Order: sequence, then structure tokens, then C-alpha cells
Amino acid sequence: MDKKIIVAIDGPSASGKSTVAKVVANKLGYKYIDTGAMYRAVTLYAIRHHLDVEGLLKVIDKIDITFDEKNRIYLNGEDVSVLIRTSELSDNTPKFAADARIREHLVALQQKMGKDKGIVMDGRDIASVVFPEAELKIFQIASPLARAKRRYAEYQDKGISCDLEEIVKEIELRDHVDASRDASPMIKVEDAIELDTSDLSIDQCVDAIMALVEEKVGERHG
Repeated sequence: MDKKIIVAIDGPSASGKSTVAKVVANKLGYKYIDTGAMYRAVTLYAIRHHLDVEGLLKVIDKIDITFDEKNRIYLNGEDVSVLIRTSELSDNTPKFAADARIREHLVALQQKMGKDKGIVMDGRDIASVVFPEAELKIFQIASPLARAKRRYAEYQDKGISCDLEEIVKEIELRDHVDASRDASPMIKVEDAIELDTSDLSIDQCVDAIMALVEEKVGERHG
């Protein structure tokens, strides 16, 4: 596949976007960017420095976010890949991610990262805002219960105490917040392909997306 494209994967929290996107990017030899991790990283900065949205905006130009070849995310040079995956970050990220000015700043960074194509990027607004020109747009979904079970398993693996019913409620609330916010709400764009992962394994999801990539690259060759 010598012709490189942009693969934009949108969808709700815990739908498996990041897991699948990483594997797809690896198979294609593409860069992978987890935009949700970027919002979590600026939220971590805000919490550490006791900043609200307005306070964060005053210093956001001083916040450096980068990824390495192993998809680890760095906040001003510090590997925060594990630190941004706590329940506290999950609870606090939406209020910062909902601000249009913060999103504008991070979208500009994301567009810069993908300017040369050959990228797989996942988030909530990749196809609608970041890369509306992406050759392949996927809207990846799963039922709230299926997503809650995945998150429950993740927490269990990390030794984090949690309750499945509470996680379902948190996910449903996050869906509502993401879909109803004024700034870049989570939507399925008209030309996106919906992929329901509720009953699919990671390998099945990857295979489905790889087939779509091959189809799109073939179209470009044509």
C-alpha cells in the first residue's frame, strides 16, 4: 500500500477505538494518534496545577504533547501514558474537552500531526472537524453494557475497585455529554461507515477495518 491515506475513527467512550486503531496503524506502518489521550493530558496538567478552564487557557501554549513510536504520550517530556488512565481523569476530562477554545488548540496540533497522511487517528470529532477530508471514516460503536464490561475488565486488571452498574451509568452520561456539547459534538458524519463492535473480537474489528483500507487504497490507485 504505497498510497497513504488518513483513517479517521470516531465513536463513544470504551467502544474499542484506541485498541483497534493501534493494531491497524501497526499493520499499515502508519502513525497512530489517540486524541482522547491528548485531552486527558491537558486535564492532568490542569489538575496538577489547580487550574479551571480559564486558567488552563492562559498557559495552554506552554503545554507540549508528543507521542513516541510505541504510542506513549508525553506531557512536557514526561511519560504520562499510565497517569492519564485513572478514573479521576475520566471524570474530569469532559469539562475541559467541551471547551471550544481548548479543542481548537488541540485540533490544530492533531492536523499538524496528520498533514503527511499515513495516519490512524481516533477520537470523537476526527471525521467531522479534524480531518473531514479523510479518505476512510469509521464510526465505531458498541452497546453501553458491552463497553462497561470492557472498562470493568481494564480496571480489574489494574487492581482498581469498581462496580459494573456504575460504569454503565458513567458511560451513558459521557455519551450524552459528548453528543450534546456545543463544541464539536460527537456525531456520525454522512460518509462514515458504522462498525458495531459489541459482539466482535479485536481481531475481527481489525480485519474489518483493514478490508476497508484496502478498498480505499484501491480506489486511489484507480
